[in-house]
Amino acid sequence: MQTLAQTIWFESILGQQLLAREQAMFDHAVSDVFGFYAVQVGTLPINCLEQSRIPNIILTGMASGNVQCESCYLPFAESSIDLLCMPHVLEFSHDPHQTLREAARVLVPEGYLILTVFNPLSFWGLKKLLIKKSQYPWEGQFFSLSRIKDWLALLGLEFVEAQFLSHEPPINNEKWLKRMSIIERLGRRWWPMMGGQYVIVAKKRVVNITLLKPKWKRSLLQSGLGLGGHNNMNQNKSQQQRGMKEKNNE
Repeated sequence: MQTLAQTIWFESILGQQLLAREQAMFDHAVSDVFGFYAVQVGTLPINCLEQSRIPNIILTGMASGNVQCESCYLPFAESSIDLLCMPHVLEFSHDPHQTLREAARVLVPEGYLILTVFNPLSFWGLKKLLIKKSQYPWEGQFFSLSRIKDWLALLGLEFVEAQFLSHEPPINNEKWLKRMSIIERLGRRWWPMMGGQYVIVAKKRVVNITLLKPKWKRSLLQSGLGLGGHNNMNQNKSQQQRGMKEKNNE
């Protein structure tokens, strides 16, 4: 369930800016993914699947959505979901490793996982170090891209791409955010991996294993050996009988 602190923060200037940027990223990322079932996990006020072409869409949350559950224990069958979106779920999960394991479990082979994560190597990460940890979103765990990529690789999820956003300092003031728009433009060009958030796309890969079946019908002997040996024996018998007839005639 979305807490009062979350609601207040996402209604702020900074929160609205973040939602608008991430909405645009999700709209682009999900538009070309096809399948039967798509799931959004979490309670953020964002519709990650708004532009999805997948017919069956499921929203999950702790106390809201079509299905109520924790991100660590998704109530879906193994290999049943084609697209799974998790906007800022890992940072506020009590067990982010288990959350990713569940994502890998429910995804179909070649299914897609799309995450948004707060980046500790940014102005946002710096602010997290300087203010009270009890405030949203600074109370969450921020994860670097390299760390998430390592976790994904261990679970058989292949990294596809990532994109960073929000390179300017997180100042909750509309006037100052407009003034710092030049920092956002410069950051995208000169220090792209230091954005405050990033969107990461991963795909579930399954290695195809071809079983080598024994050729039970194949003879243990090389072809012709048995037949050839039998013919040689018949030829020897014929020669012996011919020899005995010649002796009797003499």
